Amino acid sequence: MRFLPVNRQSILVELADLQQTLALLGALQAQSIEGVQELVPAARTILVQFAPHIISTAQLVNRIAACDLNGEVQRSDVLVQIPVRYDGEDLAEVAQILGISPEEVVSRHTGSEWSVAFTGFAPGFAYLSGGDPIFNVPRRATPRTKVPAGAVALAGTFSAVYPQASPGGWQIIGVTDEAMWDLSRDLPALLQPGYRVRFVDMDAIEKEASGADHSSNAAVKVSESAIPQVQAASNMEAPAESAPALQVRATGLMTLFQDLGRHGQAGQGVSASGAMDQAALKTANRLVGNASNLPALETVGGGLSLQSRGELVLAITGAQSPITITNAAGQSWVASSYCALALADGDTVTIGQPTAGARCYVAVRGGYQVQPVLGSAATDTLAHVGPPALQRGQWLGVQPAVHAVVADAALPVQGLPAADAEVVLDVELGPRTDWFTPEAVALLASQRWQVTPQSNRVGLRLAGEQALSRAITTELPSEGTPLGAIQVPASGQPVLFLADHPLTGGYPVIGCVAAHHLDLAGQIPVGAWIRFNPVRAFADLSPAVAD
Repeated sequence: MRFLPVNRQSILVELADLQQTLALLGALQAQSIEGVQELVPAARTILVQFAPHIISTAQLVNRIAACDLNGEVQRSDVLVQIPVRYDGEDLAEVAQILGISPEEVVSRHTGSEWSVAFTGFAPGFAYLSGGDPIFNVPRRATPRTKVPAGAVALAGTFSAVYPQASPGGWQIIGVTDEAMWDLSRDLPALLQPGYRVRFVDMDAIEKEASGADHSSNAAVKVSESAIPQVQAASNMEAPAESAPALQVRATGLMTLFQDLGRHGQAGQGVSASGAMDQAALKTANRLVGNASNLPALETVGGGLSLQSRGELVLAITGAQSPITITNAAGQSWVASSYCALALADGDTVTIGQPTAGARCYVAVRGGYQVQPVLGSAATDTLAHVGPPALQRGQWLGVQPAVHAVVADAALPVQGLPAADAEVVLDVELGPRTDWFTPEAVALLASQRWQVTPQSNRVGLRLAGEQALSRAITTELPSEGTPLGAIQVPASGQPVLFLADHPLTGGYPVIGCVAAHHLDLAGQIPVGAWIRFNPVRAFADLSPAVAD
């Protein structure tokens, strides 16, 4: 058992194999440790997230090291069959890597029974083990920015199905219409840990069925399945006439509901998500007299415009953006951020293009009427869980105010980066710093990295003049990745994981942005430059030396 630092709230426990990993997971689930907040199991590791004010790193390491790894892992009797059309864009390349024909790839993929080892990356994404021994396929050197929903893929010795369209670096060999994740089911994830899985070649089924009297049954099941999109319906109808409300006149680039996130759902493959700048969201709520965890609107770039029906109080925080209020008679004036704004009936508030920072937060006194999903109103853009993005013409209901007063104005955050500015982020090295050459570790800090247009709430894709080179070039089995992780694919150009990051990933993490700079990272616009400042060196946290 090896213990690796991740950040001040997380450690990575590395084990010999999948069997040991599942045994340790069972032990930790059977007898919970006070202060442990989340467990993210993977192929040979468990990411343990904890509260350092409750349990220290040394105490946690010693408690985990004392766990028994000899327990048996229970296997389910449930068998799930997944129909697949084997026409994936990487099928020919996979066949070439394995030295067999594409037809044999399909034959071997469907000829073995797989087992759900663990879930992660995204809701409904199950890592399947136990297939044909020939399957050991490297990930793509550069992950795709978008893998289609239902893609059946290979990476290392694992197979999986992408539940939603998302970024990913696995090799795609086919596609299925089966819904891997559906909140209308009692168990949203089709594949649960321990389930047995068989893939079925749809072309073979249809050839067999073509001469039968009832040949359509196999295909009907596939055609009636639908990959779920965002798991909530937008409300385009106005609330009751006497109720105060806001109508969306323009949405800007993208406006979402966000709160502090849906924590504690890692067991279902669901990450916390939540506001990219949590301090700004809390401040917006405080300014209008709300509890700090109520949902607010998060808008990126400029262009959001909201019209008031009835008298309302708003607060806008986050990025430095011009704010304009226009009354029903067409008169306009400039308003300030970081203070309570009183809107009369018919007033329209508009947020302009940020001059510094990237995201603004809009809270309304009383809070928005929005339906939570899995205990939170946060919208996870990778997992497609939560309310959909706002639409023009949509009505936003407002709850009655609970508190009697609003807060005094607050000082706007200083030092938010502009589009061409340079920002410094503190970084804690680990857990896979030793997978990189000493020159690469030095280069991480000495070179500046530009935020590319492919960046979003999932992560900032960075580009540097020189790529980071690895000392260990073998495939890394998928493992848990926390908020702020700096993952480095084979291209050597890092990706900084943000609020909607996948729970697990298969590229080594060279370091993690320190917790006190996560809100700042969420405000960095495309085109800005980042310099990383290491504040903690990599260490192997064995029980004898943990501190």
